[in-house]
Amino acid sequence: MKRIVEALTVVFAAMALSLLAGSCSSGGDYCQLSGYAQGGTYSIKFDKKGIKVKIEEIQSSVDSILTLIDTTLSGYNKGSQLSRLNAGELVEPNEMFKEIFLISKKFYEKTGGALDVASAPLFDIWGFGFTSDKAPSPEKVDSVLALCGMDKVGPDMMSTVPGVRAKLNFNAIAQGYTSDKIAEYLHSLGVKNMLVDIGEIYCEGVNQRGIPWSIGIDRPFDGNMSPGADLDGIWRGDGRGRGVVTSGNYRKYYEKDGKKYSHTIDPRNGYPVQHNLLSATLVAADATTADALATYCMVIGLEEAKAFIESEEDLEGYLIYDDGGVMREWASSGFKLVVE
Repeated sequence: MKRIVEALTVVFAAMALSLLAGSCSSGGDYCQLSGYAQGGTYSIKFDKKGIKVKIEEIQSSVDSILTLIDTTLSGYNKGSQLSRLNAGELVEPNEMFKEIFLISKKFYEKTGGALDVASAPLFDIWGFGFTSDKAPSPEKVDSVLALCGMDKVGPDMMSTVPGVRAKLNFNAIAQGYTSDKIAEYLHSLGVKNMLVDIGEIYCEGVNQRGIPWSIGIDRPFDGNMSPGADLDGIWRGDGRGRGVVTSGNYRKYYEKDGKKYSHTIDPRNGYPVQHNLLSATLVAADATTADALATYCMVIGLEEAKAFIESEEDLEGYLIYDDGGVMREWASSGFKLVVE
């Protein structure tokens, strides 16, 4: 799972699905909501100064947003709109589904097909989607690839290929999108200082100490499953609203016949990527964009990712790569890296 954590300050305890908590610091205005969502724990910190809504009501509204996203976009919830559509049912998409589909279409076009939510069958046959198949034959890859692509999906989310149903997978942007939706709700209440971590992060303003939020970047070594336990660096914000997302191959992969298969699939050729980029941390104006473009960088590899990040306005990045067995880093000119 892609994830970064507020540097050196957040340690999440394992929580049951039903365990949700909201609390405010004694004598202060900062509150924290926490719970379980999208296969992991979440944490939302915000300054409640001047906000009249009770913490319990805010928690309830956050839960409602998370439930709506789960029943709309989750591929693991068999009753969600996404799962039903993928199963071939005729589904009338709600406004959230329509919105994320249009956002995904924009990124598909921007990346020349390298970010493609209609490539779900490819993730399935490689064992990184919602099935357990692994290491398909070249013939299988070619046959599935021919049916994938957002260019083959109409505005009604149905496949334009006769006899083929569209199958979508929003994993590349769903967590960033979720963080943005929670931030959007907090903005509606008048909140200006916040850190929303729903697996991916949106932060804005300052923390309880009055300084911009700092986000730790994990070292991308194989099997590192403990976010925040081993940091490679720390990014510090400047108070502006920013999405901060890391994508990497070090937590999702498998090995077969001595070969490692990463979970990043290039939907343009149907195969897991083979390059030396280990992780990409992207900072953008929102978490949806950071999430999508971090995945894109992991598809295109180190050199193309460098050029892309430097060419984009309002986008910064931090790339960690393997250089002959040595882990090295590259940061864009505007990436604010804290040296401890």
